[in-house]
Amino acid sequence: MKAAFQNYHARMQRVLDYIDGHLDGDLDLETVSRIAAFSKFHFHRQFMATFELSLHRYVQLARMKRASHQLAHIDAQSVTDIAMDAGYDAPDAFARAFRQRLGQSPSSFRKSPDWGPWLMAFGPLDNARSKLMQIIFEHDDVTICDVPPTPVAIMEHRGDRAMLGDTFQRFIAWRKAAGLSPETSPTFTVFRSEREPVVPADYSMDLCIGTDQPIEANDGQMKAGVIPGGRCAVLRYPGNTNNLEPAALYLYRDWLPASGEEARDFPIYCRRRLSFIPEVPVHEVIVELFLPLK
Repeated sequence: MKAAFQNYHARMQRVLDYIDGHLDGDLDLETVSRIAAFSKFHFHRQFMATFELSLHRYVQLARMKRASHQLAHIDAQSVTDIAMDAGYDAPDAFARAFRQRLGQSPSSFRKSPDWGPWLMAFGPLDNARSKLMQIIFEHDDVTICDVPPTPVAIMEHRGDRAMLGDTFQRFIAWRKAAGLSPETSPTFTVFRSEREPVVPADYSMDLCIGTDQPIEANDGQMKAGVIPGGRCAVLRYPGNTNNLEPAALYLYRDWLPASGEEARDFPIYCRRRLSFIPEVPVHEVIVELFLPLK
């Protein structure tokens, strides 16, 4: 039964990866159900039951999310072209949908993105992918590694998670200006608080990129630091997500008590390989979650 369950979810994972990699293609029910090798007469209900989101809505949100990145990062691409890429026949229809979803017009978002509503608008995509993440972890998925100390540049985020989008963009801008590519310099996120603290202002995390170059003073935006070396339990899985709570829950609730290990006095953190949100497709990113051990 377990093998059948895992096979079912592997087929659903294949669907999400296909959608993320073919946003310009034909993603109708018949095409996508064929990728999963499920009957088109049942697949729409299977998708909804698994992800709590319809196939049409998932595709719509994925295309809109890509459009928001294009607006924020690719000045040379016109709003009309971005609208067409997102599956809209006319810019005005795209503008209405964009404003309804994000609370800004496309042109306003291009000039000054408001990342708080952006995080909320596309949360359902993360939630959908996390439905699969919650069921795949087993004891053998975790390895214990000796991690070397890594000097890093750190951008701290302190305060409501609704402002994370702005911190991400400032971090990416600094990293690019410093000439540090995530393909060659490891990128880390250090989680210093719970994901949803009782008081939203208590949320705390650090964005880090590996570098031993001097960090110049720039209004306190960045500072030098070190990801400490030592033994770590490492849980690795493909696919990008902003919600690592299911993986962290597995490590703390299941793996740690059964292992006989004890956590070290440093927060849990993750490393994303290949790139950093939002510069490559979801399915091309590898995420590793590190639980420091004594």
